[in-house]
Amino acid sequence: MDNWRKSSYSGEGDGNSCVEIANTPAHVFVRDTKTPSRATLTFPAPAFTPFIEALKQHPHP
Repeated sequence: MDNWRKSSYSGEGDGNSCVEIANTPAHVFVRDTKTPSRATLTFPAPAFTPFIEALKQHPHP
């Protein structure tokens, strides 16, 4: 997959403290920018938005 894009919350500098996402019509893929060759989370496209909304409700300190 070659259409990875970084989160808009990547931060200052090199922006390596974030995640990248890529999507197809059926799935959304998520990976850590620090270790892009490691495991990737895969979500069915309709489940990704509820997942993000749930994260927003329970932010990490």
